[in-house]
Amino acid sequence: MNVIDILQERGFIENRTHDQELYDYVNSGSVSCYIGFDPTASSLHVGSLVPIMSLAHMQRNGHRPIALVGGGTGLIGDPSGKTEMRKLITKEDVGFNKTAIKKQLSRFIYFNDNQGELVDNADWLTGLGYIDFLRDIGRYFSVNRMVKAESYKLRLESEEGLSFIEFNYMLLQAYDFYKLAESHGCLLQMGGSDQWGNIVAGVDLVRRKLQKMAFGITFPLITTSSGAKMGKTASGAVWLDPERTSPYDYFQFWVNTDDKDVARFLALFTFLPMPEIQDIKGIGGADINAVKSILAYEATLICHGKEAADKALLAALANFGARRIKDSILPSSWIPRGDGGACPEGEYDIPNNTPSTQFEMADFEAGIPAFKLYQQIGLAQSGSEARRLISQGGAYVNGNRINSDDYIITSFHVLNGEIELRAGKKKFHKIIIKK
Repeated sequence: MNVIDILQERGFIENRTHDQELYDYVNSGSVSCYIGFDPTASSLHVGSLVPIMSLAHMQRNGHRPIALVGGGTGLIGDPSGKTEMRKLITKEDVGFNKTAIKKQLSRFIYFNDNQGELVDNADWLTGLGYIDFLRDIGRYFSVNRMVKAESYKLRLESEEGLSFIEFNYMLLQAYDFYKLAESHGCLLQMGGSDQWGNIVAGVDLVRRKLQKMAFGITFPLITTSSGAKMGKTASGAVWLDPERTSPYDYFQFWVNTDDKDVARFLALFTFLPMPEIQDIKGIGGADINAVKSILAYEATLICHGKEAADKALLAALANFGARRIKDSILPSSWIPRGDGGACPEGEYDIPNNTPSTQFEMADFEAGIPAFKLYQQIGLAQSGSEARRLISQGGAYVNGNRINSDDYIITSFHVLNGEIELRAGKKKFHKIIIKK
């Protein structure tokens, strides 16, 4: 099965150039493809998973993925999908972020033995001569056509407008494609739907400069069934860095998937076979919760490894109770299916798998207002959010509802060296008293 068919079947492709030629190109043997990643933060987030997984599928089907970190373009900022100019970052920040991003991508893509490569466009962009660039590259671009691109429209219509530095972004991304085509034989660029104009500009530049046919694929913007942007939660972004979003919280993010999204997310964010995913469509009752556990386990396994996935599963079982996962449901999954769906007893220390924070007993002698404690440990983003949670009946200490926003948590709440706090039905946090 052609990898284009696989990506299409699993829901990755929104648009593509030169349909038949692209299909023939990918069928011709091992090809190189690339996607650019913006190094404006030290971690990618769940919203980046569609492009990451697409590169992983390309590699699994014998092709060579190239992950381009925009060390050069990151110094400018992509205006695509933004209503205001991005904050400019330093070269030092880009260098730090690039190292962190490669570590995250290495969970999904194998970079050794020339099977994949991470490149930085700073290698060819930061040394460019401005006049030479305008003469050699700028002459191929029509301003009339550029201002009609979706990537610029939103900014042109915004109050802030589009800065000249950002206006150059399309030329630089197209130049990246040209350089990779020239140096790596890479003739396929992929990216989000907001990158269509930039990708097509690169396809045209490769044709003009190298007299070669290049190709582009864009992915749809992934939203939940409620219309919310994928990867955004009430507490912020869901990061791939375990220091910013713990494997347990990552697991819980996927467990909380809406029933209507489960099959679609299994197709996009796991490698489970499509026939098995098709079989679970329309499933309901207790079985849908088992399917969500498999989605969460597989997604966590890919991003954080088996040990982290097992620990997150055990923590969830400890907090919410065990459930049997039938052997017939997504049988290719690596999820443990013992009694209650648990891993072998004693292999992991369950209490340590729930997010926790250490305190001194002295911290609770005078007592800490519950709303302040919830904010401090991250169960609420602010004091007002914590007060609102309490007033709505969603805050618990040791399984008992907190019924007043001036409730004080003291040393009397310490049981066996711990205090268990809960926000809503599914967010737990343990206070561990230092010995």
